[in-house]
Amino acid sequence: MAREVGAWEVLVQFSRGVLGAHCGYCGGDTGKWSSGMWAHALTVHDYQDLVDRGWRRSGEYLYKPIMDKTCCPQYTIRCQVLDYRLSKSQKKILKRMTMYLANGDILPTEVPMDEHPSACHMPHPVEKPSQLDTVIVGEVDQSDRALPKISGPSSEEKAKRPPKPGVGADPSRPMARKAKDLRRERRMLKQQKQGGMESGDQASGSSQPESSSAQRLSASSAPFLSDGLASDAGALSNVEKGMRLAGLSHRQAGQHPEQQAPNQPKTLEDFVSEHKAGDGKHKLEVRLVRSSPPSSEFLASFPVSYLLYKRYQVVVHKDPPSRPSQEQFKRFLCNSPLKGEYSAASPDVGYGSFHQQYWLDGRLIAVGVLDILPRCLSSVYLYYDPDFAFLSMGIYSALREVAFTRQLYTQAPALRYYYMGFYIHSCPKMRYKVQYGPADLLCPETYAWVPAPQCLPKLDVNKYSRLNADASAVDENHPGDDLAHLLVLYNFHPMQYGHYQQLGGEAGRDDDEEVREFARLVGRACAERMLLYRQ
Repeated sequence: MAREVGAWEVLVQFSRGVLGAHCGYCGGDTGKWSSGMWAHALTVHDYQDLVDRGWRRSGEYLYKPIMDKTCCPQYTIRCQVLDYRLSKSQKKILKRMTMYLANGDILPTEVPMDEHPSACHMPHPVEKPSQLDTVIVGEVDQSDRALPKISGPSSEEKAKRPPKPGVGADPSRPMARKAKDLRRERRMLKQQKQGGMESGDQASGSSQPESSSAQRLSASSAPFLSDGLASDAGALSNVEKGMRLAGLSHRQAGQHPEQQAPNQPKTLEDFVSEHKAGDGKHKLEVRLVRSSPPSSEFLASFPVSYLLYKRYQVVVHKDPPSRPSQEQFKRFLCNSPLKGEYSAASPDVGYGSFHQQYWLDGRLIAVGVLDILPRCLSSVYLYYDPDFAFLSMGIYSALREVAFTRQLYTQAPALRYYYMGFYIHSCPKMRYKVQYGPADLLCPETYAWVPAPQCLPKLDVNKYSRLNADASAVDENHPGDDLAHLLVLYNFHPMQYGHYQQLGGEAGRDDDEEVREFARLVGRACAERMLLYRQ
């Protein structure tokens, strides 16, 4: 019954992980504690259940912080994309991209700290074991993705400058008025003008074969998934997809789509549509390519993608040029244990691991590494060309990923969350992730999702906290004391753990402590589906 490792549906190799390692967040030498395992094969459904228990992957290596022991507890965070609202700073970044694509200019504002939600100290899988034997994998820290602000005069220098001489206000000109008053008047005039046009159309009795709103929805629904993907494969028509997607913004405002106010603020999809127009000075194209198993598009772009990654690591993270090798790049961001899957419930592109590539005028400037799972889009990593830091590619790509998740929802209604990795409250520079909201944090004891605003006061008091306020709540997926039904792989033979213990001799040694810890960390459902390798 011997089979190749890759032939098994789900096969993992658990390790006690990293105990007392260096922490890249607080700088402690021995404070970082985590568990880990190599996943040689994994379904997207099992990985979805694992991330919902606090696991995260780096290549084919999966790790989970030991929350009550590690120096900087890392809470899994997700964004509810159906109710997403753009902040003022995020709108500025989207407008900056609009201006740059249109005429090559950018807003004369200071570039913010460019953080992508996936930014964190992820462990590099140093070497995948050639044989299936237990290993302890060390972690390699990375510096955070904060970019320096554009250089310019400081506030102190500005304060020291003498004021420019002037003659005061011109009495012959009218007094200045507030900008909001001017905008209000222009809006009222526009509404009056539109009202007159509508009455004129009704009087003329003109009719159109298709309503303007349906035409607009049909146009806006053209491939939000990625500019380079075919849009003719899907169960829903473009109009139906657009109507469902447009309904998101109306639901946010508590309005029916037909009752939308004529001057409603731009939605995220409105900005994305502008960036796809391609009729300005620059053209931005976003392509989604499957990385595992690698598609032909991924293989064709691999050399330039690797060079971009290497330059990003050297310039932004100050890695020595020898460190980001091709093999390290493959292990870290290309290899994935997830099996690609297409089903009636999946979006058109299917489930699995992908690279979302940003091409500006034919030049690759950024790549987002993503996992499309049954209930979420999970952000793994982002790397970009430092020459385009002025476009805030970290924040911009995160907003595009939120829009991408919203579009995936129109094809797979169960897929409605954007997972942003870990939220570290004890590290102030990692608190920005709650700005992508509404956001939820995962309770480390009950594995229930709790709205972030309810969690932050608790974390202000203690860096580790049981976030679930229900004192009677328990982990409903706990494996309990009976380990007999867990699945293991011994000598390339799958069997239940109870049978494995009865074999006697070398195979029958008592593995209860390690197997019990594994089952507790992955949950009962996964422990009964995944094959745990035993020597």
